[in-house]
Amino acid sequence: MHLQMIGLALAIAVTTRLIAGDRSAKAMSVRAGSSYSWRSRWHSTLTAFVVPPLLLVATAVAVVAMGISTAHPWEGKLSYALAVGFLAAAIALWAQLVWSVRNTLAEIRRYPQKPIKIHPENPDGSDGIASAPVTGRILDVPAVFSAQVGLWSSELVVSQGLLEYLDDEHLAAVLAHESGHAHYRDTFWFFWLGGLRRLTRWLPHTEALWQELLLFREIRADGWAVRKVDPLVLAESLMSVITAPLMVDEAVCAGFSCAAPRSRLAQRVDALLESDLLQASDQGTADKGAGRIDWQWVAIALSLSPLITIPFHY
Repeated sequence: MHLQMIGLALAIAVTTRLIAGDRSAKAMSVRAGSSYSWRSRWHSTLTAFVVPPLLLVATAVAVVAMGISTAHPWEGKLSYALAVGFLAAAIALWAQLVWSVRNTLAEIRRYPQKPIKIHPENPDGSDGIASAPVTGRILDVPAVFSAQVGLWSSELVVSQGLLEYLDDEHLAAVLAHESGHAHYRDTFWFFWLGGLRRLTRWLPHTEALWQELLLFREIRADGWAVRKVDPLVLAESLMSVITAPLMVDEAVCAGFSCAAPRSRLAQRVDALLESDLLQASDQGTADKGAGRIDWQWVAIALSLSPLITIPFHY
Protein backbone atom coordinates (compact mmCIF):
# COMPACT_ATOMS: atom_id res chain seq x y z
CA MET A 1 0.00 0.00 0.00
CA HIS A 2 2.80 2.42 0.89
CA LEU A 3 4.58 1.73 -2.38
CA GLN A 4 1.40 2.45 -4.33
CA MET A 5 1.05 5.67 -2.36
CA ILE A 6 4.55 6.76 -3.41
CA GLY A 7 3.88 5.78 -7.02
CA LEU A 8 0.63 7.75 -7.10
CA ALA A 9 2.31 10.85 -5.64
CA LEU A 10 5.12 10.57 -8.18
CA ALA A 11 2.67 10.21 -11.07
CA ILE A 12 0.68 13.25 -9.92
CA ALA A 13 3.87 15.31 -9.51
CA VAL A 14 5.18 14.46 -12.99
CA THR A 15 1.80 15.00 -14.66
CA THR A 16 1.32 18.34 -12.91
CA ARG A 17 4.72 19.54 -14.09
CA LEU A 18 4.11 18.41 -17.68
CA ILE A 19 0.83 20.32 -17.79
CA ALA A 20 2.43 23.36 -16.15
CA GLY A 21 5.29 23.30 -18.65
CA ASP A 22 2.88 23.44 -21.60
CA ARG A 23 0.97 26.33 -20.05
CA SER A 24 4.18 28.20 -19.25
CA ALA A 25 5.38 27.86 -22.85
CA LYS A 26 2.09 29.29 -24.13
CA ALA A 27 2.23 32.16 -21.62
CA MET A 28 5.78 33.04 -22.70
CA SER A 29 4.59 33.44 -26.30
CA VAL A 30 2.02 36.06 -25.28
CA ARG A 31 3.23 39.53 -24.39
CA ALA A 32 1.98 40.61 -20.99
CA GLY A 33 -0.46 43.45 -21.64
CA SER A 34 -1.65 44.10 -18.12
CA SER A 35 -0.45 43.88 -14.57
CA TYR A 36 -2.90 41.01 -14.03
CA SER A 37 -1.06 38.90 -16.62
CA TRP A 38 2.21 39.33 -14.70
CA ARG A 39 0.52 38.53 -11.39
CA SER A 40 -1.33 35.51 -12.77
CA ARG A 41 1.86 34.14 -14.33
CA TRP A 42 3.70 34.65 -11.03
CA HIS A 43 1.01 32.80 -9.06
CA SER A 44 0.59 29.95 -11.53
CA THR A 45 4.36 29.46 -11.88
CA LEU A 46 4.86 29.48 -8.12
CA THR A 47 2.09 26.92 -7.65
CA ALA A 48 3.42 24.65 -10.40
CA PHE A 49 6.90 24.86 -8.91
CA VAL A 50 5.94 24.25 -5.27
CA VAL A 51 3.05 21.77 -5.31
CA PRO A 52 4.78 18.66 -6.80
CA PRO A 53 7.78 18.77 -4.40
CA LEU A 54 5.50 19.41 -1.41
CA LEU A 55 3.37 16.42 -2.41
CA LEU A 56 6.45 14.19 -2.57
CA VAL A 57 7.80 15.46 0.76
CA ALA A 58 4.42 15.05 2.47
CA THR A 59 4.10 11.52 1.08
CA ALA A 60 7.59 10.61 2.30
CA VAL A 61 6.85 12.00 5.78
CA ALA A 62 3.59 10.04 5.91
CA VAL A 63 5.27 6.77 4.88
CA VAL A 64 8.05 7.19 7.45
CA ALA A 65 5.55 8.11 10.18
CA MET A 66 3.43 5.03 9.44
CA GLY A 67 6.46 2.76 9.55
CA ILE A 68 7.17 -0.49 7.72
CA SER A 69 4.06 -2.31 6.60
CA THR A 70 3.79 -5.82 8.08
CA ALA A 71 1.25 -7.05 5.52
CA HIS A 72 3.84 -7.12 2.73
CA PRO A 73 7.30 -6.99 4.35
CA TRP A 74 9.39 -6.57 1.19
CA GLU A 75 7.10 -3.83 -0.15
CA GLY A 76 7.02 -2.14 3.24
CA LYS A 77 10.80 -2.14 3.55
CA LEU A 78 11.27 -0.82 0.01
CA SER A 79 8.77 2.02 0.42
CA TYR A 80 10.21 2.90 3.83
CA ALA A 81 13.75 2.98 2.42
CA LEU A 82 12.67 5.20 -0.48
CA ALA A 83 10.92 7.63 1.86
CA VAL A 84 13.82 7.78 4.31
CA GLY A 85 16.30 8.29 1.49
CA PHE A 86 14.25 11.11 -0.01
CA LEU A 87 13.89 12.91 3.32
CA ALA A 88 17.59 12.42 4.08
CA ALA A 89 18.44 13.99 0.73
CA ALA A 90 16.15 16.92 1.51
CA ILE A 91 17.77 17.50 4.91
CA ALA A 92 21.25 17.27 3.40
CA LEU A 93 20.42 19.75 0.62
CA TRP A 94 18.99 22.35 2.98
CA ALA A 95 21.88 21.84 5.38
CA GLN A 96 24.21 22.59 2.47
CA LEU A 97 22.25 25.76 1.70
CA VAL A 98 22.42 26.84 5.35
CA TRP A 99 26.18 26.30 5.26
CA SER A 100 26.39 28.34 2.06
CA VAL A 101 24.43 31.20 3.63
CA ARG A 102 26.63 31.08 6.72
CA ASN A 103 29.83 31.21 4.68
CA THR A 104 28.52 33.99 2.45
CA LEU A 105 27.49 36.13 5.42
CA ALA A 106 30.83 35.51 7.13
CA GLU A 107 32.61 36.61 3.96
CA ILE A 108 30.67 39.84 3.45
CA ARG A 109 30.76 40.76 7.14
CA ARG A 110 34.50 41.20 6.83
CA TYR A 111 33.54 44.49 5.23
CA PRO A 112 32.10 47.15 7.59
CA GLN A 113 28.68 48.66 7.05
CA LYS A 114 28.88 52.15 5.60
CA PRO A 115 26.29 54.76 4.63
CA ILE A 116 25.78 55.16 0.89
CA LYS A 117 24.92 58.80 0.35
CA ILE A 118 23.00 59.79 -2.75
CA HIS A 119 22.31 63.29 -4.09
CA PRO A 120 20.01 62.81 -7.07
CA GLU A 121 19.36 65.70 -9.43
CA ASN A 122 16.02 67.41 -9.91
CA PRO A 123 14.43 67.37 -13.37
CA ASP A 124 15.66 70.95 -13.98
CA GLY A 125 19.25 69.82 -13.52
CA SER A 126 19.78 71.39 -10.11
CA ASP A 127 21.01 69.40 -7.15
CA GLY A 128 18.23 67.69 -5.28
CA ILE A 129 17.84 67.32 -1.56
CA ALA A 130 20.04 64.57 -0.23
CA SER A 131 18.05 61.44 0.44
CA ALA A 132 18.39 59.50 3.64
CA PRO A 133 21.60 57.50 3.50
CA VAL A 134 21.29 53.80 2.84
CA THR A 135 23.51 51.51 4.89
CA GLY A 136 25.26 48.61 3.19
CA ARG A 137 28.44 46.61 2.99
CA ILE A 138 30.78 47.79 0.26
CA LEU A 139 32.93 45.12 -1.37
CA ASP A 140 36.30 46.41 -2.50
CA VAL A 141 36.08 44.81 -5.95
CA PRO A 142 35.94 46.44 -9.41
CA ALA A 143 32.98 44.33 -10.56
CA VAL A 144 29.60 46.06 -10.90
CA PHE A 145 27.44 44.26 -8.34
CA SER A 146 24.58 44.81 -5.90
CA ALA A 147 22.44 42.32 -3.99
CA GLN A 148 20.55 41.52 -0.83
CA VAL A 149 22.30 38.66 0.98
CA GLY A 150 21.04 36.63 3.92
CA LEU A 151 17.75 35.10 4.98
CA TRP A 152 14.90 36.85 6.82
CA SER A 153 16.86 40.01 7.63
CA SER A 154 19.00 40.40 4.55
CA GLU A 155 21.90 42.83 4.18
CA LEU A 156 22.59 45.15 1.28
CA VAL A 157 25.89 44.43 -0.47
CA VAL A 158 27.29 46.65 -3.22
CA SER A 159 30.66 46.76 -4.92
CA GLN A 160 33.00 49.72 -5.12
CA GLY A 161 32.85 49.24 -8.86
CA LEU A 162 29.10 49.92 -8.85
CA LEU A 163 29.51 53.12 -6.81
CA GLU A 164 32.13 54.38 -9.24
CA TYR A 165 30.32 53.26 -12.39
CA LEU A 166 26.85 54.77 -11.81
CA ASP A 167 25.91 58.37 -11.16
CA ASP A 168 23.72 59.24 -8.18
CA GLU A 169 20.45 59.09 -10.12
CA HIS A 170 21.05 55.61 -11.50
CA LEU A 171 22.55 54.39 -8.22
CA ALA A 172 19.39 55.52 -6.41
CA ALA A 173 17.36 53.43 -8.86
CA VAL A 174 19.45 50.33 -8.16
CA LEU A 175 19.18 50.81 -4.40
CA ALA A 176 15.41 51.30 -4.69
CA HIS A 177 15.23 47.97 -6.50
CA GLU A 178 17.25 46.30 -3.73
CA SER A 179 14.91 47.78 -1.13
CA GLY A 180 12.11 45.95 -2.92
CA HIS A 181 13.88 42.64 -2.37
CA ALA A 182 14.28 43.51 1.31
CA HIS A 183 10.62 44.50 1.60
CA TYR A 184 9.36 41.22 0.13
CA ARG A 185 12.06 39.22 1.99
CA ASP A 186 12.97 37.50 -1.25
CA THR A 187 16.17 35.99 0.14
CA PHE A 188 14.20 34.07 2.78
CA TRP A 189 11.52 32.72 0.48
CA PHE A 190 13.94 31.83 -2.31
CA PHE A 191 16.13 30.00 0.18
CA TRP A 192 13.30 27.47 0.57
CA LEU A 193 12.37 27.53 -3.11
CA GLY A 194 16.01 26.97 -4.01
CA GLY A 195 16.04 23.88 -1.81
CA LEU A 196 12.96 22.51 -3.57
CA ARG A 197 14.65 23.18 -6.89
CA ARG A 198 17.74 21.18 -5.95
CA LEU A 199 15.70 18.38 -4.43
CA THR A 200 13.53 17.88 -7.52
CA ARG A 201 15.79 18.79 -10.44
CA TRP A 202 14.72 15.53 -12.04
CA LEU A 203 11.06 16.60 -12.29
CA PRO A 204 10.01 17.99 -15.70
CA HIS A 205 10.43 21.75 -16.26
CA THR A 206 12.05 22.42 -12.88
CA GLU A 207 14.74 24.70 -14.29
CA ALA A 208 12.34 26.53 -16.62
CA LEU A 209 9.93 27.26 -13.78
CA TRP A 210 12.83 28.34 -11.54
CA GLN A 211 14.02 30.85 -14.13
CA GLU A 212 10.46 32.14 -14.45
CA LEU A 213 10.29 32.68 -10.68
CA LEU A 214 13.59 34.56 -10.73
CA LEU A 215 12.28 36.78 -13.52
CA PHE A 216 9.04 37.56 -11.69
CA ARG A 217 10.98 38.21 -8.49
CA GLU A 218 12.96 40.89 -10.30
CA ILE A 219 9.85 42.37 -11.93
CA ARG A 220 8.18 42.61 -8.53
CA ALA A 221 11.22 44.41 -7.09
CA ASP A 222 11.22 46.69 -10.14
CA GLY A 223 7.58 47.47 -9.42
CA TRP A 224 8.51 48.45 -5.87
CA ALA A 225 11.35 50.63 -7.13
CA VAL A 226 9.30 52.63 -9.64
CA ARG A 227 7.25 54.01 -6.77
CA LYS A 228 10.34 56.00 -5.83
CA VAL A 229 12.31 56.49 -9.06
CA ASP A 230 11.70 57.12 -12.74
CA PRO A 231 11.11 53.79 -14.53
CA LEU A 232 13.22 54.94 -17.48
CA VAL A 233 16.15 55.61 -15.15
CA LEU A 234 15.69 52.15 -13.66
CA ALA A 235 15.65 50.63 -17.15
CA GLU A 236 18.85 52.50 -18.02
CA SER A 237 20.48 51.20 -14.85
CA LEU A 238 19.43 47.68 -15.77
CA MET A 239 20.96 48.01 -19.22
CA SER A 240 24.17 49.33 -17.65
CA VAL A 241 24.78 46.57 -15.13
CA ILE A 242 23.09 43.52 -16.70
CA THR A 243 26.50 42.17 -17.72
CA ALA A 244 27.64 41.94 -14.10
CA PRO A 245 28.86 38.42 -13.17
CA LEU A 246 27.00 36.30 -10.63
CA MET A 247 29.09 36.51 -7.45
CA VAL A 248 26.71 34.78 -5.00
CA ASP A 249 24.34 31.80 -5.21
CA GLU A 250 20.86 32.81 -6.42
CA ALA A 251 19.26 30.85 -3.58
CA VAL A 252 20.90 33.05 -0.92
CA CYS A 253 20.92 36.44 -2.64
CA ALA A 254 18.59 38.69 -4.60
CA GLY A 255 20.47 40.97 -6.94
CA PHE A 256 19.62 43.70 -9.42
CA SER A 257 21.36 42.16 -12.41
CA CYS A 258 22.18 38.55 -11.63
CA ALA A 259 18.90 36.73 -11.18
CA ALA A 260 17.21 36.44 -14.57
CA PRO A 261 18.86 35.18 -17.76
CA ARG A 262 19.89 37.89 -20.23
CA SER A 263 17.27 36.58 -22.66
CA ARG A 264 14.61 37.86 -20.25
CA LEU A 265 15.96 41.42 -20.22
CA ALA A 266 13.35 42.52 -22.76
CA GLN A 267 10.53 41.34 -20.50
CA ARG A 268 11.84 43.36 -17.56
CA VAL A 269 12.19 46.44 -19.73
CA ASP A 270 8.66 45.95 -21.11
CA ALA A 271 7.33 45.70 -17.57
CA LEU A 272 9.16 48.88 -16.60
CA LEU A 273 7.63 50.71 -19.55
CA GLU A 274 4.27 49.64 -18.16
CA SER A 275 5.22 50.98 -14.73
CA ASP A 276 1.74 52.32 -14.03
CA LEU A 277 0.54 48.72 -14.10
CA LEU A 278 3.38 47.59 -11.86
CA GLN A 279 2.62 50.27 -9.28
CA ALA A 280 -1.01 49.17 -9.16
CA SER A 281 -0.19 45.48 -8.90
CA ASP A 282 -0.18 45.17 -5.11
CA GLN A 283 -3.49 47.01 -4.71
CA GLY A 284 -4.96 45.11 -7.62
CA THR A 285 -3.99 41.80 -6.06
CA ALA A 286 -5.69 42.75 -2.81
CA ASP A 287 -8.84 43.93 -4.61
CA LYS A 288 -9.09 40.85 -6.83
CA GLY A 289 -8.45 38.52 -3.90
CA ALA A 290 -11.14 39.98 -1.64
CA GLY A 291 -14.11 37.72 -0.99
CA ARG A 292 -12.94 34.66 -2.93
CA ILE A 293 -10.94 31.52 -2.34
CA ASP A 294 -7.43 31.57 -3.78
CA TRP A 295 -7.02 28.34 -5.75
CA GLN A 296 -3.23 28.45 -5.32
CA TRP A 297 -3.60 27.95 -1.58
CA VAL A 298 -6.11 25.17 -2.19
CA ALA A 299 -3.57 23.38 -4.40
CA ILE A 300 -0.85 23.75 -1.76
CA ALA A 301 -3.20 22.43 0.93
CA LEU A 302 -4.06 19.42 -1.24
CA SER A 303 -0.36 18.71 -1.76
CA LEU A 304 -0.10 18.17 2.01
CA SER A 305 -3.07 15.79 2.08
CA PRO A 306 -0.93 12.62 2.51
CA LEU A 307 -0.27 13.75 6.08
CA ILE A 308 -3.96 13.19 6.83
CA THR A 309 -3.50 9.44 6.37
CA ILE A 310 -1.14 9.15 9.36
CA PRO A 311 -3.79 9.08 12.15
CA PHE A 312 -5.89 6.52 10.24
CA HIS A 313 -3.06 4.08 9.58
CA TYR A 314 -3.67 1.91 12.61
